[in-house]
Amino acid sequence: MQVLRQFALTCVVLLGACGGGGHSNGNTNPGQPPPTDTVTGTVRYNGTPVAGARVLLFSTNWNVFQQTAITDATGTYSFSGLSTMGNVPADWLIWTMKPGLGFYPSVGSGAAVMRCGQNEFLQGYNTGGVGLDVTAIHFISQPNASLAGADFNAFDQGNAPVTLARTGQVASYAVGDDGDLHPGLAWPASRFTDNQDGTVTDHLTGLIWLKSAATFSPTTFPLALAEVHQLASGASGLTDGSKAGDWRLPNLHELESLVDVSASNPALPAGHPFTNVSGGVYWSSTGYTGITWGNVTAWAIRLSDGRYINDGLTNVEATSTNGVWAVKGAGGGTIKLQATGLWSTYAAGDDGQVQSGIHLTYPRWVDNGNGTTTDTLTGLIWMQQADAINLPWAEALAAVRALHSGQYGLNDGSTAGSWRMPTRNEMQSLADRQQPNHADYFNNTFNFAAPYTATLGTLYQAAPFTGFATYQYYWTSTTDAADPTRAWTVFSCDFGVYDTLKTDSGYTLAVR
Repeated sequence: MQVLRQFALTCVVLLGACGGGGHSNGNTNPGQPPPTDTVTGTVRYNGTPVAGARVLLFSTNWNVFQQTAITDATGTYSFSGLSTMGNVPADWLIWTMKPGLGFYPSVGSGAAVMRCGQNEFLQGYNTGGVGLDVTAIHFISQPNASLAGADFNAFDQGNAPVTLARTGQVASYAVGDDGDLHPGLAWPASRFTDNQDGTVTDHLTGLIWLKSAATFSPTTFPLALAEVHQLASGASGLTDGSKAGDWRLPNLHELESLVDVSASNPALPAGHPFTNVSGGVYWSSTGYTGITWGNVTAWAIRLSDGRYINDGLTNVEATSTNGVWAVKGAGGGTIKLQATGLWSTYAAGDDGQVQSGIHLTYPRWVDNGNGTTTDTLTGLIWMQQADAINLPWAEALAAVRALHSGQYGLNDGSTAGSWRMPTRNEMQSLADRQQPNHADYFNNTFNFAAPYTATLGTLYQAAPFTGFATYQYYWTSTTDAADPTRAWTVFSCDFGVYDTLKTDSGYTLAVR
C-alpha cells in the first residue's frame, strides 16, 4: 500500500533544540523583577537599511506570536521583556517579511540559523501534507544573555543569492531549447583539478570529491552514511590530510551538479579525471518525502544518463544497495549550490542534519501582481499560470517562444521571445525537498488564523502559482543525450527528473 513518508512537525536546530511545554514562574525575590532578555537586529538590502519590514517573534513553547516589530528608517528592530525564568527555557523563532522581498538571517554567537516547520498560526495548515517552512533565527532565552546582531539580508531578482549553472548541453534539437539558448552560468574552462592525493576539486561548485567513484562497494543507505563519515586520510589511498567527519554523502543537488546532460555512460563532463565511475545508481543523502510504497526511501541518481531514481525498489534505504561517492567542502567555486530545503533528519550525516548549500530564502516567492512570480532564491521570473501550455515538446517550445503579455493572465509587458522553456537545472531549482507534494504546495494560499488577522491581516503567503497540475510531467528544454527522442521532465509532485518521449504531451512552466 502506498503511504506518505511522515515527518514530525519539529525543528531541526544546528545549536540546541526547540523547547516545549509551559512556563513556571519559579521562586523569585518579590522585591526584584526576574531578569529579561532583549533581541536587536538590522534588516538590509545590499548593505542599505530596509525600513518597514515586519519582524515576527514566535514562541515555540506556546506556538503563538509573542511580539511583532517594524524596522525603522535605519532598518533596526528590537524585542524586549523576553522571559528568562521557568522550568523550560523560553524558546524563540524570529523571521521577517516585507512585500517584494525574500530574506535570509545572519546571526553571531548565542543563536543559530535554522529551517523548520511552524504552521500553528495558519488557517488550515498542513492540508494534504502541505506545510509552510520558515528560515529563521533560533534563540533560547538565558539570564543576562540578550541577543544583538539578529540581522536579515533582503533579496529579490536583482541580488538573488543563487546563480544556476548551465546544464552542459551543447547540441540543439529545436529552436529555443537548452542547446540553442544555453542559459545559466558557463562552466570554468578547466573545470576539474586532480589534486594527486586521491581527491578532485570541481571549480564550478568548489566541492572536493573522491577521485575513485568506487572507493566504497555498493551498500545500503545507513551503511553508506556511516562509512563515508568514518573516511579519513590514510585509508583508500587518500593522502589529503582529511579526518573522520570531514567527508559526507552528497545531497541531491551536489550529486546532480556532476551530471553533464550532453554525455552518457557515464553522464559526466568530458575529460573528467574521475576513475571507476559506474553507470549505475548512486545514493544521495536526501530523504524522499513523497509516496514511498511502504518503505523509507532516499533520492538516488543513475549516472548512465542522469535520471533520478524513485521506484520504491532501487532507493529503499534499508535494503537497496547503490553506489557511494563521498564529497567534502562548502564553496569557493564559480557558483554556490542551493540547499535542498530538507530539514527532517533520520540518520546521522543525512541531508536533513547537514543541510549543506545556500538555504532557501523566506519568504521565497514574490507575487508581482502581473501574472508572474519571482523566486528570490535564484532571481528567475516564472509565469504564474502553470496549466496554460500542455503540448508535445517541440510544439511547447514554439508556444513559449510566442508567449506575450495579454495571454494566460500575463500583464507584465513581455513580448514574443521574452520567455523560454526552463532548462533541467532551472526547473528543478524550484524544488523544496521538505514538501511531499510540490503541486499542492505551489497552488496553496496560506492565511493567518485568528486571533492574528486583527493585527496582521488575512494573507500570509499567496500561492506562487495557479493551476499547477498534480501528478503530471513538466517539460524542460534539455534533451536526454542517451536517447534524443526524449527530453528531461520534472514530475509535478515529487519534482524528480525523469525522461519522457518528446511526442507525449506535457505541461510547460515558462521562465525568463
